[in-house]
Amino acid sequence: MKMEEGSFCTEKRKQRQSQKDKPYRGIRMRKWGKWVAEIREPNKRSRIWLGSYSSPIAAARAYDTAVFYLRGPSARLNFPECIAEGEVCHELSAADIRKKATEVGARVDALQNTLHAPTESTTSIRVDLNQYPSPETSDDN
Repeated sequence: MKMEEGSFCTEKRKQRQSQKDKPYRGIRMRKWGKWVAEIREPNKRSRIWLGSYSSPIAAARAYDTAVFYLRGPSARLNFPECIAEGEVCHELSAADIRKKATEVGARVDALQNTLHAPTESTTSIRVDLNQYPSPETSDDN
């Protein structure tokens, strides 16, 4: 009984550790910080490369798109709420699945980058905090 309890604890620890490293299903992080997504084709040993992204959400959305087209509405998704109701799952080739997944991933990646990128107006204005304000720039008028 002790042996079983020990192995159970080890499995739980590995699960917790992998959840930190891989926040979503079907993705992994490269050493240099990019997130990549890929998926195995059903009944084959080959994988479909889904792209490299700067955010884990974009990679996970690319994976969700691919797994939906491979396995249908019963697929286990990272973001099930993002698949449109009534979306039809067609028989697609690996190239078509890759194309659809990379389109979704690229769109999400671009959106993530624009939301988290500093705007030009905040980075171009440099204020010298050691200088007294001049009467022209003062807000006390």
